[in-house]
Amino acid sequence: MPTLAITNFNIVLSVLGGWISLFGLVSYLMKENFYLSEALISLLAGVAFSPAAANLIKPLEYTLGSEEDLNIVTLSFTRLVLGIQLVLAGVQLPSRYLKKQWRPLLWFLGPIMTAMWLSTALLIWGLVPGIRFLEALVVGSCVTPTDPVLSNVIVKGKFADHNVPKELQDVIIAESGANDGLGYPFLFLGLYLLEVGWGGGDGGVRGAMGQWFGETWGYTILLSVVYGAVVGWGANKLLHWAEERKFVDRESFLVFAISLALFIVGTCGMIGSDDVLACFIAGNAFTWDDWFRLETLDDSLQPTIDMLLNVSVFMWLGAVCPWHEFLVNDGVAPLHRLVVLGILVLLFRRLPWVFAIHKFIPQIEEVRQAIFVGFFGPVGVSAIFYLYITLEFLKTMEPSEEVEHLGHVVKVVVWFLAICSIVVHGLSLPLGKLGFYLPRTLSRGISVTSDGGEFLPPIRNRVSTLVARRPRRNSGEELPATEPPSSDARRSISRIGGNVIPSRPVGGELDVKTIAAGSGGLAMGTDGSSSAVKIDLESPSLPGRTIRFLDESPAIAGPTSAPGSAGTHNADSS
Repeated sequence: MPTLAITNFNIVLSVLGGWISLFGLVSYLMKENFYLSEALISLLAGVAFSPAAANLIKPLEYTLGSEEDLNIVTLSFTRLVLGIQLVLAGVQLPSRYLKKQWRPLLWFLGPIMTAMWLSTALLIWGLVPGIRFLEALVVGSCVTPTDPVLSNVIVKGKFADHNVPKELQDVIIAESGANDGLGYPFLFLGLYLLEVGWGGGDGGVRGAMGQWFGETWGYTILLSVVYGAVVGWGANKLLHWAEERKFVDRESFLVFAISLALFIVGTCGMIGSDDVLACFIAGNAFTWDDWFRLETLDDSLQPTIDMLLNVSVFMWLGAVCPWHEFLVNDGVAPLHRLVVLGILVLLFRRLPWVFAIHKFIPQIEEVRQAIFVGFFGPVGVSAIFYLYITLEFLKTMEPSEEVEHLGHVVKVVVWFLAICSIVVHGLSLPLGKLGFYLPRTLSRGISVTSDGGEFLPPIRNRVSTLVARRPRRNSGEELPATEPPSSDARRSISRIGGNVIPSRPVGGELDVKTIAAGSGGLAMGTDGSSSAVKIDLESPSLPGRTIRFLDESPAIAGPTSAPGSAGTHNADSS
């Protein structure tokens, strides 16, 4: 007699697989047309499937009712996602990026990050009643790092390709990767001083500072940097060696960065160092010579695993988030104070400091770029990670009402700020695009009704498609009476749409004659005729990968370099 097996495992697989499949059916529409991030959509799905709604995902049941075990599961999940994300972030950066661009990164990781920490702590201290400034510093440190998962919204996809210059994308990736691991010093400075103030610790303030410099900076930060660099460099050499001797197949080659991330997260976790920072350093060291990055430009395995992890972790966060504690939180802060805190943190945590220092960062060329980079410093998975690191440390202190209250404050405030950031930053791009295009659409409609023609805004830079509405005229054809000829009037080249963040065209100002020499689009010349033009000022042809594996056909392997070069073999060399 067949029986139903409605177990938690079967339910989770059904929900997760069904959601990923359904989201995949409209993923391009959501991400590339509506600019909605998979993080926000998956978070809402997690809320819908959580115990507070459909009750299909039951996190507390999976840990047999133990909230402590649930915290460990969430901490481990966020560690895994951040580790893989940061290795991939390091791999995405150009060759020797950290060495070449250390000055702008120093501005981000030094003054800007410190100002973010202090300003957030001041806001929390002012709006959350009953906590001291040291406690506010602990809470503020959890939301100081920018989240690399949510930052992908503005560095990947059609929006980034059309609106964010490549140099700016790279520095955003590097900053979000590096400052995630550098959250430890900010967090543990407050924790060590609090431990002394509550009667714990050895040696008073001097002992706490010695522990901060020795254990946090020495063992946690410096060791992780050295370890990540050595492991990443060694992995690069080993993969080179295996590929030159044709010991590795294509699948293992592609998954190497993912396995490297798993290895570093596991080993750093065992020695108690900063696995998040080690993963980012290892990813950059792994592709220090740009070899692996160029060989995997046409690969979709890493983005696929990245997407699966992102969807899964945000569904989990939506299900485990303590939503009820935002309303009833035992005196932490009423909901209206939390809302005001969320708004002020999003406005003043990062934006003023990036705007103040943007002239020292060469990748930020304009005021609009400074506002854009300052606003998009999202709080997400990394904040939840540091939240549970804090709770783990508080368990080692002597139990007291102050320790318990701080744990509750950290949990409520950090979760609320993370949810605010996911929602606001997830909706900023679609709402920003709507506000950008709607006035232009209305102005075009008014222009059509009043002038009988369509208004097109003048070109600025980064042109991909030029549009002209006038029909081509043969030589000798008379112009219509409504449009008298003009020999000296130059028609401006126009296009539909515009850039949120323009980048300067290579070589200075655009010239109509130079543009008209191209092919593929539509442009207007000085004689009033339209010609086919294709303009792509900032899209150099990407180099094809040079490695051909023994288990793939030449058609799949793509173009190869000249015989005798490293990593290439003739088709019949095997």
